[in-house]
Amino acid sequence: MRFIYPALLQRVSDIEVVVSFRDVPECHTAGVNEADALVEAQDALAEAIAGRIDDNEPIPRPSARRSGELLVPVPTEVASKAALAIACRRSELSQAALARILDIDQETVSQMLNPRHATDTASINRALRILGSELVLEVRSLAPVNAE
Repeated sequence: MRFIYPALLQRVSDIEVVVSFRDVPECHTAGVNEADALVEAQDALAEAIAGRIDDNEPIPRPSARRSGELLVPVPTEVASKAALAIACRRSELSQAALARILDIDQETVSQMLNPRHATDTASINRALRILGSELVLEVRSLAPVNAE
C-alpha cells in the first residue's frame, strides 16, 4: 500500500487555503497559501494516521486522485508504523506472539507500533517480513530548489 492520499485544496479567502482528505474525513487543515497548506496537510495527515494507530482504528487505503486534487504523502516514519499496524491486524497475532517470533520483549513491539516513538526502519521491516510484507522506499522529484 502506498501511503499517499488525495487532498482537496480550496481557497476560502485571500489569506486561507483549506485542505481536506476524503479518505481521512477527520483530517482538515489550512494555510495562508497553497505551499503552506500542503506543509500543514502533511503534518495533519501524519497526526490523523497516528491517531488511528493509537486508537486501533482501520487505516484507510488511499483512493485514486480525482481531478483538482493533489497527492499528499504520509511522512515515512508514520507510514512505516501504519504499515506495521495494518500487517499486525491482518495477521491476527497479538503483540506478545509477535514479540516471541521476533525474539524481543513485548514493550519493544509496543514501541514499534507507537507512531510517536522512534524505531529504526530495519526493525520495522524485519517485523513486516515476518508478517508477509516489506517496506519499499520511493523517491519522487519535487520542484527544483533555486540555489542563489
